Amino acid sequence: MTAIKHALQRDIFTPNDERLLSIVNVCKAGKKKKNCFLCATVTTERPVQVRVVKVKKSDKGDFYKRQMAWELRDLAEVDAKDASKENPEFDLHFEKVYRWVASSTAEKNSFISCIWKLNQRYLRKKVEFVNVSSQLLEESVPSGESQSVAGGDEDALDDYQELNAREEQDIEGMMEVCEYAISNAEAFAEKLSKELQVLDGANIHSIMASEKQVNILMQLLDEALSEVDTIEGKMSSYEEMLQSVKEQMDQISQSNRLIQISNTNNGKLLDEIQFLVNYMDLSKGHIRALQEGDLSSSKGIEACINASEALLQCMNVALRPGHEKLMSVKQQQHLFTELRDTFSRRLTNHLNNVFVHQGHDQSSVLSQHMAELTLPKHSPLHRDLLHYAKLMEWLKNTQREKYEGLSRTYVDYMTRLYEREIKDFFEVAKIKMAGTAKEGKGNKFGLHGSSGKLTGSTSSLNKLAVQGSSSRRSQSSSLLDMGNMSASDLDVADRTKFDKGEVEESDGVVPSRQPTPGEKDMVRLMMNKVFQSIETELNSLITLGDKIDTFHSLYMLVKMSHHVWTAENVDPTSYLSTTLGNVLVTVKRNFDKCISGQIRQMEEVKISKKSKVGILPFVAGFEEFAELAETIFRNAERRGDLDKAYVKLIRAVFMNVEKVANESQKTPRDVVMMENFHHIFSTLSHLKISCLETERREAKHKYTDHLQSYVINSLGQPLEKLNHFFEGVEARVAQGVREDEVSYQLAFNKQELRKVIKEYPGKEVKKGLDNLYKKVDKHLCEEESLLQVVWHSMQDEFIRQYKHFEGLIGRCYPGSGITMEFTIGDMLEYFSSIAQSH
Repeated sequence: MTAIKHALQRDIFTPNDERLLSIVNVCKAGKKKKNCFLCATVTTERPVQVRVVKVKKSDKGDFYKRQMAWELRDLAEVDAKDASKENPEFDLHFEKVYRWVASSTAEKNSFISCIWKLNQRYLRKKVEFVNVSSQLLEESVPSGESQSVAGGDEDALDDYQELNAREEQDIEGMMEVCEYAISNAEAFAEKLSKELQVLDGANIHSIMASEKQVNILMQLLDEALSEVDTIEGKMSSYEEMLQSVKEQMDQISQSNRLIQISNTNNGKLLDEIQFLVNYMDLSKGHIRALQEGDLSSSKGIEACINASEALLQCMNVALRPGHEKLMSVKQQQHLFTELRDTFSRRLTNHLNNVFVHQGHDQSSVLSQHMAELTLPKHSPLHRDLLHYAKLMEWLKNTQREKYEGLSRTYVDYMTRLYEREIKDFFEVAKIKMAGTAKEGKGNKFGLHGSSGKLTGSTSSLNKLAVQGSSSRRSQSSSLLDMGNMSASDLDVADRTKFDKGEVEESDGVVPSRQPTPGEKDMVRLMMNKVFQSIETELNSLITLGDKIDTFHSLYMLVKMSHHVWTAENVDPTSYLSTTLGNVLVTVKRNFDKCISGQIRQMEEVKISKKSKVGILPFVAGFEEFAELAETIFRNAERRGDLDKAYVKLIRAVFMNVEKVANESQKTPRDVVMMENFHHIFSTLSHLKISCLETERREAKHKYTDHLQSYVINSLGQPLEKLNHFFEGVEARVAQGVREDEVSYQLAFNKQELRKVIKEYPGKEVKKGLDNLYKKVDKHLCEEESLLQVVWHSMQDEFIRQYKHFEGLIGRCYPGSGITMEFTIGDMLEYFSSIAQSH
C-alpha cells in the first residue's frame, strides 16, 4: 500500500501541488468489483484546499488516472454503518450519497480518521460522523500501516516531506539492486523494513554509547522546562492584567453603546416633537381669524380662507401610532374641533344673511331694461359669492350637514328671485309681442273671401307678394335691421320679435377647475330648482308667438337650435342643454304644425266662379315663405328640417295648383297652370334652393307645356275656311293623289282656292287677331306679365301656319301665281300694332 501511495503521490498529486495524506482501496456497493482508490489530499499552497479524490487504474493497467474529485467542504455526512462491529462499508454524503466498500476495515477506519482530523483542522463547517467509533475520533489511531499514513496527532499531517533528488536516487539505486522491487512491492517493502530495524538497532547502540551526551541533553531539557515554567508564570500575570483591561474596555464599550442608544432615542423624540409642532400647531393669527375674522371684506375673507385651510390641514394630519394617547395631542384636537364648529357657525350665519339679502335684491329690476328686454344681470352678486367659494368647499369637507342646509337656503332664495324676474321678463315680452301684432292677419297660404271671389291673404306676406322680387329681397333683409324699421316694414318686422331675444351674459367668471361628475349632478339639481319656471315660461311665450304668427316657429327653430348646439358643445349633459333641448322639441312641433297648417289651407282653398284666378295666393305665399325662410335659415344648424318642409310644401303647391286649374270655370286650365308654374319656376330659379332643383325643372316643364297648349287652343284656326280647304288637299295627297295633280280635282281646283283666299283679306285678319288679343288679355293676370310672352308665341304659331299654307300652294298649284291676300311682313305689323295699342 505504501508503494501505491508513493506512486500516486509522484504521478498524480505532485504535479497538481497536492499532498496525499490517506488512501483506501474501495469499490462501489452492490456492483461488480471495479477497484479504485479514494485519496484524502491537501494543497501545498495557501489557502489550503482539502479534497477527496477518486483514482482509478487505466484500462491497460500500466498507470493510474484521476477520475473525480470532491471538496471536503461539500461533504455533509460520513456514515460508517456500524460503530461496534467490523464493517468495510461506509457512505460519503456530498451533493448525493456515494456508497463504498473498502478492501479492509482497517483501511476504512484509517481513512475516516484522517477525514475527521482534516475536518477539525481546516473546516469551520463540521462534517457529521454517523456510526463511527469514538476511538477513531481521537488523536491516535490503532497501530499498523495506517499509523504511518495518518500519524498520531494533528502535526503528523505536516511531517510528510517530499523526497529530494538525492533521496530519490538512493531509492532508485536500492530498487535496481532488488529486481523484484516493482513486481513484488510487498517483498521489497518487507526487505526495507528489516533493514530499517537493523538501522534502528544500530542507532540505539549508538545512543547508549553516548550516555554522557544524553545526560547533558536531559539536564538542558530540565533547565529549559524550568525556564518554560517561569515564562508561563509571567504569561499568567500578563493574562490577568489583560483580563482586567478587557473588563474595563467592555465597560467602556457598553457605556458607549448606551450613550449611542440614548442619542438615537433623543433624536427620534426630537423628530416626533418637531412633527407635532410643525403639523399640529395653529398660529394665533389663524385662530383669531377663525374666531372673529371679518367675513364681509375681501381682506377678512382671504384671512379666513387661509386660516380654514390651515385648520383643515392640522385636523387631517396622519398621526403616527401612539400620538393619539398624548395629552397635548388630545388638547390640540379638542381645540381644532371647537375652532371648526365656531367658524362653521359664523360662516353659515353670515352666508344665510347674504343669501336672504340677495334673494330680496331690488337694485336691478326688469323695468330698467324695458327697452332692450333683457333679464337683469346679477354680476355683482355673483362676484360677491365667488369670494366664498373656497370657504363653501371647506364647509362641504368639514360640516356636510351645514353645507347642505346652506345650499338649500341659497336655492330657496335664488328660486324666488329668478322666478320673479323670469316671470316679469316673459310678461313684458308677451305684452310687447301682443302689442305689435295686428288684428285680422290672414293665413299665409290661404284662399278665402266672403264675396266668393278668389282673393289673397291679408297678411303682410301677401302685401309683399304684389311687389317685385327686388322689393321683396330688400324687405327680407330688413328683418335683420330692427333699428331702421319703417312703417311699411312693420308687418315683416313683427316676425323678428323672437329673433331679437337677449340672454344674460356671463361676467367673465371662469371656474378654477372642472367639476366632477358628482358636482355636475348636484349643480344640475340646484339649477332645476332655481330655474324651474324658465321652461314653462319659454313654452308659454312660444305658444303665444305661435298664436300671433305661425311663421314665428321658423325664427324659434333656428335660434333655439343654435342655442342647443352651443350648449351641447360646452357640455351635452348641462342643465342649459337639457332645458333648451326640451323647449326645442316644442318649437319643432310648432314648426311641423305650421307646415301642416299651410298644406291644409291649400287643400281647403275655394275658387271664385266670376273672377279670373291669376297667381294663386298659396303660390305667392310659398315664394314669401321661401324668401323669409332662406333669410332665417342661412348657415343654420337645422337646415335639414327646412329642406324637408320645402319638399312637403312644394308638392302640396303642385297638387293644389292642378286642383284649382281643374275646377276653374272663368279662367282656362292652361292659363292657371301656365301662370302659376311660371311663377314657381321663377321663384325657385331666383332662390336657388338645392333640394328643390328637381321641382324647379318640373315647374319649367309644366309651364312650357301649358303655354304651348294654351297658344294652340286659343289661336285655333284664325283662317278657318282656308285651313279646311288645305286639310282636304292634304287628305287627297294622303290617298295617293300626286301634289301637282291636286288642282285637277273639282273641289280643289285653282278657282276654289282663289275664292277661299279672297275671304281673308288683311283687314279681316287683323280684326280677328285684335279680338284674340282681347280674349287672352282677359284670361291672363297682370302680376305675372305673361301677355307679351303668350302673344309672341301666338305670332310664331300663326307664322308657322302661314308658311305651311304657302308651301302647299307652291307644291300643289305650281305656276298658278296664287298668293295670300297678306304677307308675313303684314302679319308681323298686325301683331305689333295690336300689342302697342293695348
